[in-house]
Amino acid sequence: MFRLIRFLFWVALIAGFIWFGFSVPLGKHTLFGHISRIWHTHETQDLVKGTEEAAKPVVDKVKRGVKAGVDEAQRNP
Repeated sequence: MFRLIRFLFWVALIAGFIWFGFSVPLGKHTLFGHISRIWHTHETQDLVKGTEEAAKPVVDKVKRGVKAGVDEAQRNP
């Protein structure tokens, strides 16, 4: 019973946050409007591209490791 109440509390909290983010104006825009405008700035996009380039070797290494693990698991069931 306690888990159900806790789950419903979190659902209500998340729903309230989403409602607030889309409907309550904070100046000229809502919370999600501000976040969207920040995300689409040139500086943010440069940061995203730089992060992707810096993380590419790590991502490739992880992909190779996962593929090797899957291949090994398929060979030795």
